[in-house]
This record gives sequence, C-alpha cells and structure tokens, in this order.
Amino acid sequence: MVNPDGVDLDSLTEKLLEVRGSRPGNLIRYPRGGYPPEANYLFLGYINRGKQSIECTCLLLAYKIKYPENFFILRGNHECASINRLYDFYDECKRRYSVKVWKTFIECFNCLPIAAIVDDKIFGTHGGLRPNLNSIEQVRHIMRPTDLLWADPDKGITGWSEIDRGVSFTFGPNVVSRLTQKHNIDLICRTHQCVEYGYGFFAKPQFVTLFDNSGAMMSVDESLHCSFQVMKPAEKRRPLFRKRSASHFKQYASTRLTILLWHNECVLYSFFFFLFFFFAPVF
Repeated sequence: MVNPDGVDLDSLTEKLLEVRGSRPGNLIRYPRGGYPPEANYLFLGYINRGKQSIECTCLLLAYKIKYPENFFILRGNHECASINRLYDFYDECKRRYSVKVWKTFIECFNCLPIAAIVDDKIFGTHGGLRPNLNSIEQVRHIMRPTDLLWADPDKGITGWSEIDRGVSFTFGPNVVSRLTQKHNIDLICRTHQCVEYGYGFFAKPQFVTLFDNSGAMMSVDESLHCSFQVMKPAEKRRPLFRKRSASHFKQYASTRLTILLWHNECVLYSFFFFLFFFFAPVF
C-alpha cells in the first residue's frame, strides 16, 4: 500500500473524481465510466461529510488491491488525523467499531500519495498549489500535510494571499498560468471546494475543480481530450411499508373502533327490523 508522494499515470484513459462518504452510491455507478481494468480511476478525496465513509474507503482499497495498476487513490485534507478527528469519520469508526479501527485507517492514509501526473500533461491533487513548488519532481519530497491539500484559487487576486481557512494560501490565475507554462502542463485538476454543476473552471481552461453535492467525473481519452459526467445523488427508494408514529396507530385504532361500533349498531337494527316484519302478521 505504500506509494511515493507522486504517482505517474501513463495510461490511455483516466477517470478523475471525488467521492465523499455521503454518496457511496456513486461508487456503484462505474459502468458510466467502465470497470477496471478496462478503465483507470484516480480518486481525489472520499471520506467525511457522510455516514458511510467506512464503506467508501473499504471499497476503494479493495479495488486498489485487486487492480493496483488501474486504480489510484490520493490523499486529501480530510484524510489527515487532525481533520477527520473533528469531523464524521472518527465518530463513525468509534460508534460502529472502535478507535483502533480509526487509527488503522490513519496509518493507511499516511501512506497515500498527494499528487498524480496523467501522461505528463494533467496534474491532479486534492487542494491546489504551493508557493515554493519549483518542479513537479519536488512533490515526491514534500513533507505531509502540505499546501497541495489546502490551497484554494481566487480569481480576485494576483499572486499569493492568506486564506480564510487559517491554513495555507490562495493563489490567482497568473500563478496557474506561470506554473503550467513552466512545467509544460495542460491542466490542473483538483477538488476541495464546492462548485456549481459538479465542476468549474478557473484561469481559463487550465484549472478545474470537481466537487458538488451532485458529484462529477472527468474522463480523459487517448488524445487527452477531457469530458465531464455529472452524477446526481441516487434517489431513495420508497419503502414497501412506511414507518408509522404512535399517534397514527392511536388514530387508526379509534377509527377502527368507530367502524366496529357502527357495524354492530347496523346488525342490531337489522335484527329488530327482521323480528318486526316476521312477527307482525301474528299480531
């Protein structure tokens, strides 16, 4: 499971996406992009913000074990102990299993890479960029956690600025343009921020964010042409038997009792009506 801090992906087709613990149904909808090993996948984030992060993580790890050359998982800021300790993942592990299970997951997260390169042209990471990133090879030697997990773009600034989150930086479009030209990269793909319609561009077409309540998947074909598929949350199936409250059963019992009394009265009136017409000729 131990990978370097950077992963080189030289495959023909890649699927880049983020899945959070609140949308495990998106993991089952792989036929939209193909199953590995026919299609390769790169995940940029997957835990917290939901009640089924354990299922999402275990399924991703199972795919990674079965298809190690076709399935890749990056580390995001929520895959850090200091973050998921305060959010849902720690509580989910503790409530359903034990704290030891959470610690085991953290040990696994500490071994995950933080960035990936697709065909030497697409740079993928969870957060953004960092000020002193002089070369892509430098990513392999970055101490984690890092700005690559936290930094955010800001179209209203030039250069670098402090971020409202209290950690890392924000960067302007000129930083993206300078880095892509310097390292001969066509596109930077990340998640970390909620955008409309599942994906959004920044700095013209050089920087794209994948993250929304709907979710989005970016597909890269042989010619490095990128397309997007927006995945809506799975619709909840209506239960066969709806849950009823105590007040409903009281009202139901009262209605049944009223009908029963009315039925008994009808039977009693019918009986007297029958006796009247049967014995009337006698008198």
